[in-house]
Amino acid sequence: MGDRALHIKDLAVSALSVSGRLLFPPVCAGCRRIVCEPGSLCGACWPKLRFLERPWCEVLGTPFAIDMGPGILSAAAIANPPPFDRARAAVAYTGVARRMVQGLKYHDGTDLAPWMARWMLRAGAELIVEADLVVPVPLHWRRFFRRRFNQSAELGRTIAARTGRPYAPEALLRVKQTRQQVGLGASERESNVRAAFVVPKSLAGIVAGKRVLLVDDVFTTGATVSSAARALRKAGARGVDVLTFARVLPGDFQPEE
Repeated sequence: MGDRALHIKDLAVSALSVSGRLLFPPVCAGCRRIVCEPGSLCGACWPKLRFLERPWCEVLGTPFAIDMGPGILSAAAIANPPPFDRARAAVAYTGVARRMVQGLKYHDGTDLAPWMARWMLRAGAELIVEADLVVPVPLHWRRFFRRRFNQSAELGRTIAARTGRPYAPEALLRVKQTRQQVGLGASERESNVRAAFVVPKSLAGIVAGKRVLLVDDVFTTGATVSSAARALRKAGARGVDVLTFARVLPGDFQPEE
């Protein structure tokens, strides 16, 4: 009798799944065409996605055209060392990747977060192994109230759940209501987010002595994650690594994007 009940339950679940696919068919994460599997890309979008691979700068994660050996740093990392230890991103912020980020951030596309996080897990494998804590870049409470969710928190939650790392979205607060970074130049972005983040004193013990994996959706000029990393360092973090879904590569930065 138990086997029969289980069989009936499986049939009901399958029927609901089929009905759901008919009513809400999965669409391409890049262009919203109908595809076979949720979170996948269509044949036209997949080739346009540029995954970031080694060789890259060991600090900033920017790819090199040729392999110059292990431990090589980019000119930018040498001239202006960041307050974080390492940064990694899954894809270049162009075309399809840009549409995915904008779909997640501005069009309530939270269904994209688990699939984007899967690619981030691959790109940040070496960071995750050493991470003690996963912390997303927070929104100011007013912006969170308007948007209703934090895209970085959606990504960070998935990464923490799939790796078993502790997740602490409350460990970092955005105390300064900054302007939107879109439309700002590199120096304006840095000024805009200066001293924008703080670790609450009551939660400093969570961060102190830990290696923190800081999660965001896009690394543009690095101003936001740098400001957040400084706050984590000030609270006693042993180290800070940055993992994002997309990365604006040197020479590609356009303030209006």
